[in-house]
Amino acid sequence: MSGHEHSRSGIKDRALTLLALETSCDESAVAILRHGTDAGVEILVSLVSSQADLHRAYGGVVPEVASRNHVLVLRPLVEQALEETGLRPLDIDAFVATRGPGLASSLLVGHSMAKALAAASGKPFLSINHMEGHLLSPFLNDPQSPIENPNPKIPSHLSLIASGGHTMLVHVRAMGDYQLIGRTIDDAAGEAFDKVARLLGLSYPGGPEIENHARGGNPRAYQFPRSMPRELDFSFSGLKTAVRYTLPKVENLKDELPHLCASFQQAVIDVLVDKSLRAAHETGCNLITLSGGVSCNSALRSGLATACGENGFEFLACPPCFSTDNAAMIAFAGLMNLQAGRHGNFSEDIDPNLPLCAK
Repeated sequence: MSGHEHSRSGIKDRALTLLALETSCDESAVAILRHGTDAGVEILVSLVSSQADLHRAYGGVVPEVASRNHVLVLRPLVEQALEETGLRPLDIDAFVATRGPGLASSLLVGHSMAKALAAASGKPFLSINHMEGHLLSPFLNDPQSPIENPNPKIPSHLSLIASGGHTMLVHVRAMGDYQLIGRTIDDAAGEAFDKVARLLGLSYPGGPEIENHARGGNPRAYQFPRSMPRELDFSFSGLKTAVRYTLPKVENLKDELPHLCASFQQAVIDVLVDKSLRAAHETGCNLITLSGGVSCNSALRSGLATACGENGFEFLACPPCFSTDNAAMIAFAGLMNLQAGRHGNFSEDIDPNLPLCAK
């Protein structure tokens, strides 16, 4: 029986164990998820091998370096995940991998390996959109918390996804039914953090560096612009330029660094919060979710949560441990797709520019 045929034999109607690989950029990640009617969704293992130290010297990700490192570490990570869970490849019910968007050479490593594992085991293979993984991650339980929802459902809501490569607002009408209603027209929020960090002499990745320095600063010390382009789109390039033009006027950068970081960070947060609230009003959603690498920023999480409470919206953020690129969210997206009736397809190939949905 082929993997494709096996995926049509009622796999979505029983307990499942999924193994997922994520290699869209510079993180090599493996996760194994189990879902049963009593135990709910459980992440048995989630491993991430970061390449941040390798790329720090370049101030950003070098595709060739990233793909080469994926080749070196991915197989040992899969073996480690299986060893830690006591499972064999034949115990896995379906294999999942990120199809795109991302770096082509990186995507190819994880996608090919998962497909090979599925074929060798005679099990289904699913390709998952990386952004759908982020979009669904707020509904993935924090492994440190008790399981409260054994059968997670994806309700209608407004999703804010903010990462290094993407900033988007998505109207989620149901699982698999997404409408892109806002996106960045230049720099993504995470990209802006990285570029401003470089201007300030901080190391890569810039988001955590700026957040750390901002904790001791005054967010109103510098009046940086809040760019509000047409409709619900985002623009952060002007904010980055404003920081660049401000720096020559700063007499003591060491003393002013916390205030510069806090003021820049607050400008980003104000835009993200304002647009999210407007989008929720326009779509009639009463739930706003937050995900993506930038959602690790505690000031953003707090600011959006407070704004939602003040405006009568529910708020749900991705668990911090699943905010940056990881395979647990890809496994969860795979599970949700299987439960929605989507079948595996070995003929799908990577797509570095894979869209989440049309606008």
